This record gives sequence, C-alpha cells and structure tokens, in this order.
Amino acid sequence: MRAALSITVSVFLGVSVATVCGLFEYLEYKTYDLRVVLFAESTRPSDDLVVVLLDQASIDWAKEARGWSWPWPRRAYGDVLEYMHIGKAASVAFDVIFSEASVYGPEDDAAFTQAAAKFGRTVQAVFFSTQTGEALSWPDDTHTPLFRIEGPGAETFTTLLPGFDLVQGASGTLRAQFPIDGIRNTAGCIGNVTAQADTDGIFRRATLFTFFDTKAVPGLSAASLLAAGTSEEIRYNTKKHRITWDAYTIPVDKNGRTLLHFRGNPDRYIPYSAAEVLQSAEAYYNGIEPLLGPENFTGKYVLFGYYAPGLFDICSTPISSVYPGVGIHITMLDNLLQEDFIRESPAWVGFLISLTVILLMSFLVLYSGRISLAVSGCLGILVVISGLAGLAYYALDLWIPVVAPVTGMFLAFLTATLYNYATEGSQKRFIKSAFSQYLSPVVIEQLLANPELLSLGGERREISIFFSDVQGFTTISENLEPTQLTELLNEYLSFMTDTILDSGGTIDKYEGDAIIAFWNAPVKYQDHAARALEASLVCQQLLAERQQFFYKKYGCRLLTRIGLNTGYAVVGNMGSSKRFDYTMLGDAVNLAARLEGLNKQFGTYLMCTETTFTQAGKIGSFWGRKLAQVAVVGKKEAVTVYEPMPERVFVEKQGLLLRFDAARDLFYQGRFAEALPLFHALVEEDKPSFYYWEQCVYYQDNPAAWKGFWQASTK
Repeated sequence: MRAALSITVSVFLGVSVATVCGLFEYLEYKTYDLRVVLFAESTRPSDDLVVVLLDQASIDWAKEARGWSWPWPRRAYGDVLEYMHIGKAASVAFDVIFSEASVYGPEDDAAFTQAAAKFGRTVQAVFFSTQTGEALSWPDDTHTPLFRIEGPGAETFTTLLPGFDLVQGASGTLRAQFPIDGIRNTAGCIGNVTAQADTDGIFRRATLFTFFDTKAVPGLSAASLLAAGTSEEIRYNTKKHRITWDAYTIPVDKNGRTLLHFRGNPDRYIPYSAAEVLQSAEAYYNGIEPLLGPENFTGKYVLFGYYAPGLFDICSTPISSVYPGVGIHITMLDNLLQEDFIRESPAWVGFLISLTVILLMSFLVLYSGRISLAVSGCLGILVVISGLAGLAYYALDLWIPVVAPVTGMFLAFLTATLYNYATEGSQKRFIKSAFSQYLSPVVIEQLLANPELLSLGGERREISIFFSDVQGFTTISENLEPTQLTELLNEYLSFMTDTILDSGGTIDKYEGDAIIAFWNAPVKYQDHAARALEASLVCQQLLAERQQFFYKKYGCRLLTRIGLNTGYAVVGNMGSSKRFDYTMLGDAVNLAARLEGLNKQFGTYLMCTETTFTQAGKIGSFWGRKLAQVAVVGKKEAVTVYEPMPERVFVEKQGLLLRFDAARDLFYQGRFAEALPLFHALVEEDKPSFYYWEQCVYYQDNPAAWKGFWQASTK
C-alpha cells in the first residue's frame, strides 16, 4: 500500500509540474486536432451564413465576359453590394483590405463607396501589426461601432487584454492598415482580420475583439453582427471566463481568446462564386430568372473573400495545413450564430483524471500479480481516456486533456514495474512481457542489461538537413480511396527513402507525405553537404521520370518541394524517458524546414542555403542560381539561398539566368523601377521572376517597407 501511494504521489507531482510548465502542450494540441478532424463533419454549418468567394473561375469569367483584368474594378464589389441590398442581407463583410486607391480611378472607388453607403451594413477590414501599417491611432473621422465593456468585470478584462493577441508595446508599436478614407467612412463597421496562431503555429482560436488606441475593435465576424444592429455592450465574467454579448455567450481563455468549433473545410458552406452573384445581378436587372435569386441572401450574414491561387492567405488549422484564412472568420461567425464554441475544461479536471489513472495503474501493476492483467488494464485505461475525451468533445463541446493522464499512466506503469524489479528480484520475464508491446526485443534486452540507457542525451554536430513535402497532397488524398492513397504514398516514399539512404543519409521521420532526413550522423561524412544536395537532385529527377506512371495509375502528378540547410544541431536519442528517437533539433533544423515552405513564395521546388551550396561545391560540381536574400518567418536576419539545378537545365537556361541575376542585383540595391521591366520580361518563362516582379510593384508603392532583403510572409 505504501509503495503504491508513494509511486502515485511522485508520478502525479512530476506530471503536474510538467503540465504547469507546458511540456505536454504540443502533444495535447495534436490529440485535440485529431478530435477536431474526427468530429468536424458531425456538425452542421449555420443556415444564416453565406460565403461568397472570388475564385479563379470568377477571374476567368470576368476577363472573358467583361474584359476585367486583375485587380477587378471596385465597381464590381459595388455591384455585389447592390444585389445584397436588393436581397436585404443582414450584413456583408469583406475579408479584403482596400488600402490603396483603385487603379481604375476615383470614379471607380466612388461607385463602390456609394453602394456601401446605400447598403449601410458593409463591414470593411483592418489589419493590425507591429511590423507594418500606417496608422498609429483610430481615425477621428471614423465612427463605426466599437465594443463597450460594461459591468463589474470591465476593469479586470481591460487589464487582461494587454496580454493577448497583438498589443501595443508587445514587440513594438501596434500599427493599423485601414481601408482608404472613402471606403472606411462608408462602412457600417470595421473588423479586425488579424489572427494569432498557437505556440505550434496552428490557428485554433480567435478573438472577439482587439484593443487598439484604447478602443475595443471587433473581429471581422463580430463586426458582421454589429453592422446588422447587435448591441455594442459586452460583459465579462471574471470567474467563469466568458463574455456575454447581447444573446451570445462566448467562452474565453485567460488571454481573451476563444477556441473555434471547426466544421471542416470552407466548402462545407457551399460557397457561391463572385461570378455567380454578378451574373445573377445582371440577369435580375434584365428581367431574367437569376441563378441566385435575391431571396437567397435575405437576412443572411455574408462573408466575401478571395479564393483564387495566390490571392488568399493560407494558414495551418487542425483541419488542414493549407486552410484559407477567410475560413477562420467564417468559423468564428458560425460559432457565434450557433453558440457552440469549444470550452476548455477547468485545470482541476485534468489533474483529477491524472491522479485517478496513476493511482489505478500503480495498484494494478504492484498487486495484480499478472503482467497480462497489468498490460490489459493499461490498454483499457487508454481506451477509456480516449473515449471520454472524444465523447466530451462531440456531446459537450468540451476539451479535456489526454496527454498528461496517459503520460502519468505510462510513467506509473514504468515506475511500478521497475520497483517490482528492484524489490522483488530479477523479474525479467515480467519486464519483457510488459515492454514487448512497445519496444523491439533488442532494445528490451539492452534495457534489462543497462537500465541507464533510458536516460536521454545528444551531441552538437554539423549536419546537412533535408525537409520535403508534396505539393497539394491534401487535395490528392481527397480524390483517392484509402487503399490507393496508401499504395501511392508507399511507392513515393520508397524511392525517395532509398535515394536518401543510398547516399548515406539518415531518415529522421515521416509526417504523412513529408520526409525529414539528415547527413553526417550517426555516421560521419566529410562531404555530407554534397551528398545531401546530390540526393535531392536525384530525388527530383526520379520523381520527374515517374510522373507519367503516377498520372496513369492514380490520376495525379506529384510535385515535391525540398529545403536543404547545413549547420550545427543537436543529434541523438531524444524524447521522453518512456519513448525516444534518434533525431535532431536546433535553429539549423528550423531553417531547413522554413526553406521547404519558402519554395512556395518563389515557385521553386528545390532550395538550399549558401552554406550547403558552397560546401557541396568544394567537393563536386553543382549548378544553380543565387535566388534571394531572405529572412524566413521567425527570423530578423536574412540568409542567402540558392536554387540548385541539373547541369543540363543550367546550360539551357544560362541566358535567362544571367538576365535574372542582373534584375536580382538591382532589386537588392533598392532600384525597383530598373529591376521591374527586367523581371517582367521573364515572368512567362520563370516563376521566381514573376514573384520578384510583384515585389518590385509593391516596394515601388511602399518604399518605407523595404528592409534590404526579401521578407518571407508565411511558413
């Protein structure tokens, strides 16, 4: 009895401290995301919400039918508002910041503002940041609705809010990017479109409002309700951590943020395209039966956003790593309308569950007398905890913790087992029986002979790091049956893995279609950078050779983005005392991961740092171009990156690459006007030149934003 209680207290205290310190946060987020994905489509989107998306089909239609190039004239948005006015929509919110005057002239802006003023319930967007934005205070001539915090909790809530989201003084002065004057001043409300990810980079929460210049500025979703006439007064319950607003009750965490109840991908809302709305309006005015009658929008809250490739922001959510940003606002508005936000369970609930399973497992291992019963009990508790967590999410909209109780259970199992070994003699068969469920026989024998191997550790070593990810794999997976998807993934990963291993690389892990690998550990190679770069080029070559095979067999083409970096990192056995892997960590690893994603901003599929390219070049002959000087997300200093390519491609493109080099040098000298026509001449045949051309246009209009290097905007 005393032993069981001692183990229970010790393990519980350890798990509790780890919980308070946030050590389980990342894993808990992942288990939560699994619940979100499993139950997303068990809920029904609100019937009071309508989504209108300006997609690629709309752009193509407008160019052919109306001769509109991109960007569209503002009168197009005015036509949308006119039709919504006829349909008597409750409000229309634009997830678009009209921060510059129309390129079609003042009359075009006037057409939009007149329609907005006539409708009266238009919501325009504002973006807050400590890095960009022109306004430092709320415009004096703007009198759109703002929240008023009332009641005894007002002072406490105001004190809490400077700790969340984007705040003045957090990392600089908070700035705002407002729409131009006419559009701003004809808005029925202005809504914040800024969002903040959790610590693992995933967007799971949203805020009802954000403080700016002492004003409580509503989010875009809340602004949709304010514009429709909902009260501006809100109250905060300090004990229950919830906001009461009119008929709505919104649970918030200690930082004022709310967990979103995702319904799945935004297409579950059966969005209308902007082209359909404009065509319907034209038909209505001409007395023809429209595809979408005005009554489709009567009393509806309409969210308008961009959905064409390259126009909309992408964020990672529990639903998808390429989730459109407008989906965050859609989900927030839907949750407000249906009042089914996800609530976090009180801290004591998690501690109570942990204490219960730790106590039960300690007694089960110490006093059951049968290892099979202890293992069965362990698995049974795991099933119960998982089932309880799933049921709470599905039936109660409640997030209860899983990782801390499960970790406590396994630690109690391990501690009690080792206690039995130490106090009751050599019980190797018992330990083998318990651990054979989780570890290989070789590792079990090593643990029996050398228990100190359970300790963790690593060493600092220069390595070459590889991250790869298949472009659009989520879409590919949605179009294949599970068996086909598994077969496709196995075939793809097989030749990629063989190439890496044949070059002396070490596979760190697979994350779905993503591969993470490194060279120079555990086996040392002086030419590790050259091995990594050569393997990456071979992977791309083999993938290109298999395109026809994949398309014929699976109806899809696979394009893979690869990021490479060479630098110092810690490599070794890392993880928990219960489970660890031979892996790596450090800033050099993070940079390689960022380069994989950075390919999207340049339209490339292989990118490496100057360090990798230079070291590889000392060993063998490699070809490529100096692509950019770029500061990845999370870093203030820029690094030089290269786009490696086969010799054949380099020779074929030599003329183009020389012209690109000249334009690139002008760009980084800040001579955008000179660089712009050079890049423009290359956009048809060179993707990076197209993105450089866009940057030239932007910095010509915003010279103060230039920092001397390319600033990555996404991960």
